[in-house]
Amino acid sequence: MTLPARMKFGIFLAPFHHLGENPTLGFDRDLELIQWLDHLGYDEAWIGEHHSSGWETIASPEIFIATAAERTRHIRLGTGVTSLPYHHPFHVASRMVLLDHLTRGRAMLGVGPGALASDAHILGIEQTRQREMMDESMTVIMRLLTETEPFSVDYDWFKLRDGALHVRPYTQPHFPIAVASAQSPAGMALAGKYGLGVLSTSVFIGVRGAVDLRDQWKIAEESAAKHGRTVSRDEWRLVIPTYLAESREEARREIRAKAGSWLCDYFRDTIGRPIPKDVAPEALADRMMDNGFWIVGTPDDAITALRRFDEQSGGYGGLAILAHEWAPRHKILQSYELLARYVMPVFQGSLTSLNRSNAWAQKESGNLFAKVTESIERAHQAWEKRPGG
Repeated sequence: MTLPARMKFGIFLAPFHHLGENPTLGFDRDLELIQWLDHLGYDEAWIGEHHSSGWETIASPEIFIATAAERTRHIRLGTGVTSLPYHHPFHVASRMVLLDHLTRGRAMLGVGPGALASDAHILGIEQTRQREMMDESMTVIMRLLTETEPFSVDYDWFKLRDGALHVRPYTQPHFPIAVASAQSPAGMALAGKYGLGVLSTSVFIGVRGAVDLRDQWKIAEESAAKHGRTVSRDEWRLVIPTYLAESREEARREIRAKAGSWLCDYFRDTIGRPIPKDVAPEALADRMMDNGFWIVGTPDDAITALRRFDEQSGGYGGLAILAHEWAPRHKILQSYELLARYVMPVFQGSLTSLNRSNAWAQKESGNLFAKVTESIERAHQAWEKRPGG
């Protein structure tokens, strides 16, 4: 197994809220979920940025993170992701430095070109330029975070004159940064260019079909070598929908309807993915589960799936569960608890000493209990032989 000694576990919170529900309560549920994950010992939560489509309702992950940070103690909180073409890079860097200080080092920056074509349309951004704009923005952000002398740049969509951060990062040299990677080479290439982490967001569904994770990582390594950097698989998170229950049948039954409607109502009808209309939503969900694109079943099924992704990828560093609301609220929370209780320990080294200690105790139990019996018998004999006994 090529996984790290301690894998990271977290969520990728777009968030996806089905239409027809109170958005205020949706925000509350998202915050409560992160509090629950903090209690369970999850490592991180990545919060999305979206401005249209009706489903993904958080417009500013930074504001959400600031709120969540006040309600949690340990979990790291990242933008998942900040769409760089939507912002001046000086603002991105400055806001993240502020969060870095306010959270005492729990903030992380996730970046991407922007996932929704409708967002780019509203902002008047040429969609074919978004990945190029992301690269240009990231160049400036990295310079702001790592250089102290003012510098100027002049691009066709933003300018910077004598720019330098007003406040330096709390985390040295800077907070963790990860690049979203779907199917195009752009995300992996940018991660390699600067030696950054990766959030692979199309493990479960892609425009061109199944993603070849090994080929994707090769792009990051080749880009890193070209620019004199290194990339670490430990900082590579796979974003995968996950749902656990006491039995595989129960897990599948509980999510089929809403998971299927999510595929059709969101991916097909809202953002235009080529998903067939002549197949029932539940059958589409079954295909995703049967083909292993989603992790659905028992904790043992999840352990098997994570090891399978290890083989397919050549090694990765973390699971970012694609947060969803495919089952009743209490069942969703239970799913996260099952993973924390039975899956996380297997991949974080928590059970090694316990299992070894138990195996030794079982092997020696006969001899050890014989000594207990002997000790009790000696105590009885001593009592019976006491003066005046």
